[in-house]
Amino acid sequence: MTSPQNPEQEKQPPRVSAVVVSHNRAAFLRRCLESIEQAEARETLQVIVVDNGSADASPRLESDFPQAQFIPLPKNFGLTKALNIGWRASDAEYVFFLHEDTEVEPGAIVRLAAVLDAHPEAAAVCPLLVDGEGRPAPQLGALPPDGNWRAAEPASSDPMAVDYPRGAALMIRVFLIKAIRQIDERYGQFGADADLAAQIRNASKRTLLVPEARVRHHGSAAYTALERADFLLARAVFIGKYQGFGAGLRARLASVFGPLFSFRFGELRYTVSGQKIDGTQQ
Repeated sequence: MTSPQNPEQEKQPPRVSAVVVSHNRAAFLRRCLESIEQAEARETLQVIVVDNGSADASPRLESDFPQAQFIPLPKNFGLTKALNIGWRASDAEYVFFLHEDTEVEPGAIVRLAAVLDAHPEAAAVCPLLVDGEGRPAPQLGALPPDGNWRAAEPASSDPMAVDYPRGAALMIRVFLIKAIRQIDERYGQFGADADLAAQIRNASKRTLLVPEARVRHHGSAAYTALERADFLLARAVFIGKYQGFGAGLRARLASVFGPLFSFRFGELRYTVSGQKIDGTQQ
């Protein structure tokens, strides 16, 4: 006579782990989590919220979303470190990184996972980012990152290869992150998505944009001086990493002289010191 199986042994791992990073944007975070709760095959999803030291109502949302795992951090460590904390807590082979100012359409997550299933040459997939009216939103950037984004204009509903999609909504195979050990934490708030795009390119893999999977992205109206400085520092890190020490040094000097000659002195104080979002220095 066989003994009954342990229920824990029968439990299947989640199909996708959705990792949402949030900082002081409780209203956006609520809408993001509500959209995930309405996703197709919700029972197959693991939802992880990494709260980057929010001082608003964000931590209190944990009681409203009991099926989500909340990871509270003592301060704002920046997006990159939070992403690493999130994917390490995931149990699925696909991790779906989301900013808190996104809302996923019900079928988006399962469509993205299906495309990864069908395309082993793809290391990552992304949805089409749209604005509040459903129009394509700024999404595609250049490498090295220059802070400019253009909307995707897919010619058909078929997945299309893209070089550098915005990290607001990106699904990636966890094994790729494990292969590089982690997302490079020399980046603070900005630069993680560009680095992942470069790593995918260097591994001779592809990122596919899936037009039939849509995610609404609200974005930020403006950035603080510290955030703008963080971007310039991240760009210098990226250039130094992929184009060599000399190019990186020139980019680092540009992060100082650009704000200086433009009289952006609030930004300058951070680029001179190399201060990132979390207060550490490069």
